[in-house]
Amino acid sequence: QVQLEESGGGLVQAGGSLRLSCAASGGTFSRYAMGWFRQAPGKEREFVAAIVWSGRTTYYGDSVKGRFTISRVNAKNTVYLQMNSLKPEDTAVYYCAGRLSDSSDYNYWGQGTQVTVSS
Repeated sequence: QVQLEESGGGLVQAGGSLRLSCAASGGTFSRYAMGWFRQAPGKEREFVAAIVWSGRTTYYGDSVKGRFTISRVNAKNTVYLQMNSLKPEDTAVYYCAGRLSDSSDYNYWGQGTQVTVSS
């Protein structure tokens, strides 16, 4: 069973960049597809990005396409989310999640990291 821990959140001005990291432990990282989700106060959790186990295929939510990039380094058991051209509406708690490659459900979640974008 994999454990996930996010880092890299913080306060940034609009137009700036941040890179989030998610370190995995306790499982075979390459068996998992990984995703990033976010939740702003009073809003539903939103899909941000996902990446398959090999890193060859990625998916993005419409609101972040062209601005965010998901990547992974299996040798480091880490998945990243590079966020560029940040907007105030990107402010949220960002969660890393994992699912076994043959599962449709994200069963493993980190504690989240706060990203705040000031205008």
